[in-house]
Amino acid sequence: MRNVTVDNVTDVVIDSLGKHADIAPRQREIMESLIKHLHGFCKDVNLTHDEFLYACDYLGRAGALCSDKRQEFILLGDILGVEVLVDMLSNPISGDETVSTVLGPFFRENAPVMPKGASTVQKHFDGQETVYVEGYILDNKGNPIPGAIIDVWEDAPNGLYENHDPEQPDYNLRGRFESDAKGHYAFTAIRPVPYPIPGDETAGELIRYMGHHCMRPGHIHMMVTRDGYRPLISQIYDADSAHLDDDSVFAVKEDLIGKFEKAPEGAETDLVLRFDFTLADQAQAMAAE
Repeated sequence: MRNVTVDNVTDVVIDSLGKHADIAPRQREIMESLIKHLHGFCKDVNLTHDEFLYACDYLGRAGALCSDKRQEFILLGDILGVEVLVDMLSNPISGDETVSTVLGPFFRENAPVMPKGASTVQKHFDGQETVYVEGYILDNKGNPIPGAIIDVWEDAPNGLYENHDPEQPDYNLRGRFESDAKGHYAFTAIRPVPYPIPGDETAGELIRYMGHHCMRPGHIHMMVTRDGYRPLISQIYDADSAHLDDDSVFAVKEDLIGKFEKAPEGAETDLVLRFDFTLADQAQAMAAE
């Protein structure tokens, strides 16, 4: 094609797909839609060449920031609501299972394995409130699921996760626990506080361009896995936290809001939190998708 125009360039690019090398049907589906939407966006806003060059520079700077401690593109996807959308598309609800939400950029693999009820707290912060978190892991018929692995992580009272804070011990406020024969799990943590997602560098540029803020409500991340069930990536939100209604990454779900109650007299923590999780059967989940 030697005469590419504004009117035909989209079709020209789409027609090139698979001409000189085989591509899978899913590749074709993804690329065709991407080209259509990307070209459509450029036409809708009448994108200038200077704006195109700025976008290229922006993406290059975002990529340069990525490391084992910061995944900038996940942050950008969070700010634009893309990760929460992809999560909902990937994990449709077909019954009473617990809703999922975003993984976020602060997860670390291989958190320490701890006995039921153990504390993830390795460092004391002034003003911190300890909380005993417990509940049951159930199937969608209400039966207990023993042997489920519950991976938990949260921010410290200074608003930082330990992998972004050199003053915190390694894997502070992180741990892996296993549900017992009755499906019961328990651990001791601290009450999470609202915190800002990184507002520097390219993530900060984007959120300021949108005219939004950087704050997230207080929450505890929970990842629950067991053979035969769809993995659940979720969060428990503090019912009394600020920013439940204007989360900077749009990840709050009403069903994931839990009440941090005052612990009974004589308890070893300041607060208690009860939250049950219902996992989707893997075969049923695949059928729903």
